[in-house]
Amino acid sequence: MNEYLRIQSALPAAGADGRARQLACAALAARALQPASAVRYHSDGRLVIIGTGELAGPLARQLMDRLAAVLVIVPATENASSFDLPDNIDSLAADVLRVDGYLGNFDIVVQGEQGEVGLAALFPRQPGQRDLVLDLGDTPLIDRPVLPVGYYSVPAGNPAALARALEEIPNLVGEFDKPQYFQYDASICAHGRSGIQACTRCLDACPTLAIHSLGDQIEVDPYLCQGAGSCATACPTGAITYGYPQPRDTLDRLRLLLRTYREAGGANALLLVHDREAGEAALQDMAARLPENLLPFACEEAGSVGMETWFAALAYGAVAVVILLPPHVPLPVERELEQQVDVAQTLLKGMGYPAAAIRLSGATQPPVTTPDLQPDDWLSAVQPAGFAGLNEKRAVIRMAVDHLHAQSPAPRPLVNLPVGAPFGEVTVDAGRCTLCMACVSQCPGKALIAGDERPQLKFIEENCVQCGLCARSCPENAIAPSPRYLYDLQARGRQRVLHEEAPFLCVRCGKAFATRSTIERITAKLKQHPMFQGGALQRIQMCEDCRVIDMMEAQGGDEVFTPGGRQ
Repeated sequence: MNEYLRIQSALPAAGADGRARQLACAALAARALQPASAVRYHSDGRLVIIGTGELAGPLARQLMDRLAAVLVIVPATENASSFDLPDNIDSLAADVLRVDGYLGNFDIVVQGEQGEVGLAALFPRQPGQRDLVLDLGDTPLIDRPVLPVGYYSVPAGNPAALARALEEIPNLVGEFDKPQYFQYDASICAHGRSGIQACTRCLDACPTLAIHSLGDQIEVDPYLCQGAGSCATACPTGAITYGYPQPRDTLDRLRLLLRTYREAGGANALLLVHDREAGEAALQDMAARLPENLLPFACEEAGSVGMETWFAALAYGAVAVVILLPPHVPLPVERELEQQVDVAQTLLKGMGYPAAAIRLSGATQPPVTTPDLQPDDWLSAVQPAGFAGLNEKRAVIRMAVDHLHAQSPAPRPLVNLPVGAPFGEVTVDAGRCTLCMACVSQCPGKALIAGDERPQLKFIEENCVQCGLCARSCPENAIAPSPRYLYDLQARGRQRVLHEEAPFLCVRCGKAFATRSTIERITAKLKQHPMFQGGALQRIQMCEDCRVIDMMEAQGGDEVFTPGGRQ
């Protein structure tokens, strides 16, 4: 890992902590990452410039010799032929309605005489999709916190951004690979079940809008995804995990860093989590001012690591964790990290540890270089954990928190968590619940379980992700999620009964076949219905076999029906 060697050379090493840090950074630099699958872009260099002819024309002339094709689209109110463009530059006067896509695959739709029309219809001899887009309008045609690869939004009056675009665009010709940054396990996704939508955390946290709802599941466009990682940090179940590096690699590297530092004589390790680009540049600038017990830990993006990494770091021996945000962190990523830190700090306080032992920091004034981060904000001495890295997010959080709780200075049995936390219980209104078990069939974590022989609704708190699917699927509005963390390992994993009833017995054969409240409610709703007068209403109180027998007897049938068959 070359960034560790670069940072290592700039960090001071006058004392024992500094020398131990250098050895730890060297050990991390030698640790290889498991390769990830790649996503490949292909671009032939077909550029579309969208803007007024006065702005777009000169830029088209400047770029045309370095690209395969250039198309200039000016507003419909302009005369595209009046700008005296060379013959090898196509032009079109039309209002652009929308632009979608990514490098090598942009789809552009304009307003035609008969309505919306794509470029493929207007230029039938050319490919319908274009490779690159330079948007010179004041309002971007693609508006999202992180723009797609190959799309440049450069409003007038931003010469620095225009210069960067003109430098980069000609180089985006050919084939380009990037890691596929995510992995998705639909089987544990809490987005939806049976058309009922619940968790949207990944969609809300994605700054590239690469994630789309498919109803019960989600879909991630690997070409739009740029590895922000906030989806994996937000996911309550671990259905989305970061693909490069994998969570297991991140945790094993973290354990190696802290163990090497400790065994080399370093003390009170402060972990600084930063992204590879902006974070490394910030560390280089302030290296001389950093305390020698500060250990840098690079990740692809600051938003790609969450509570499992932070708590694992503390369990592995760090006394505090600081997440260094880049200067222009996308708002959805920053908002998600703030929420995650809020939950993490609440968990720390519930164990008697200082909340500031996990904290966010801006890139311009990192508190790790000032007196803000003092020993009062550190964890007390914790015997380091030895568990290996896993790709199971919730399992890692539980192991790390259990390890810290076992050594905590002032432990509590439970702590109430902020809304949106991925841990908690559900409560059931016994007066409403009919034990229909709709919630059981919807629960993605198998936290809700039906009774084996009795009408019971049981619950395992350890499995609850607080997605709310149970509450949304309950026809009686009898269920309410409640975020909290139960520190007691045995109590957290134990089945407990939320609601139970005596079974209703068939009035004809005595077989248990439903709950008493269900039969009573159905009977009350149908007793005035003309189809359920006389003996028909009593059939509701019979099991499925006796109901058939009673119907045949009422019709005077020759066959005798008995439970289990006919005679």
